[in-house]
Parts: sequence; C-alpha cells; structure tokens
Amino acid sequence: RPGLDFSFSGLKTHTRNLWHEVGEPEESKADIAAGFEQAVVDTLAIKCRRAMQQTRAGQLVVAGGVGANRALRAKLKREGEKHGWRVAYPRPEFCTDNGAMIAYAGCLRLLAGEQTGPEIQAQARWSLDKLHPPGES
Repeated sequence: RPGLDFSFSGLKTHTRNLWHEVGEPEESKADIAAGFEQAVVDTLAIKCRRAMQQTRAGQLVVAGGVGANRALRAKLKREGEKHGWRVAYPRPEFCTDNGAMIAYAGCLRLLAGEQTGPEIQAQARWSLDKLHPPGES
C-alpha cells in the first residue's frame, strides 16, 4: 500500500483462519506466528523508511507497545544504519502503554500554543497525511 497509512486487519483475519485450520501441531502454529511477526515488522520498517524520507528527519523514536518488539528494534536499527538516521527507543519496560506517549504528544502541542476547544471530534481513523508536528499548523 503506498503512502504512510496501513492496516493489518486482512493479515490478522488470514492468520486467525490459518491458525484454526492448522489445529494442533504447535510447530506449525509457531511458524504462523513467526510469519505474522515478520510481515508486521517488514511493513512497519517500510512505513518508517518512507516517513523518514518524506520528512527528512534525522531521528526516529519508536515508542508504545510495538517498541518492545526485539525483531522490530533490530530491523529499524539496520534501516537507520543503512540510511543514516538515528533510531531511539525507550527501555522495554516503558514501551507498554501508549497513554504515556499520547500524553507527551499532548504536552508538546500545549507548549507549542495549540489548544482545541470542546468542538473537537474523535476520529477512529485518522490519516497520517492529515497530521502535523507540534507548532506547525
């Protein structure tokens, strides 16, 4: 999928169906799980590389629950080394709750003078193309 948006709903459905078809063999289930993880890691690495190229940022911060994944950390470290950008992660014990990351992003926007009144509307799907860094409207 071009751009920065992505969805794993089709992959999750396919994986779940395959999991139930396989039945008991634990080795097969381990292979399915490893394949799912690899597909997610590869997709996230592609999207991060595109975002870094589009923004010309020199540093990528990987946070939230996905930041604890060792395979993703290793893949993004290699991507950073290959393309010349720094990749930073919180310690794994701090990669469990996206609430802290969201609160931090809110603090940055507040410090940049951005405020929204009661007219704000929650959006279940929000294209990354519609977002902007704090301080840039």
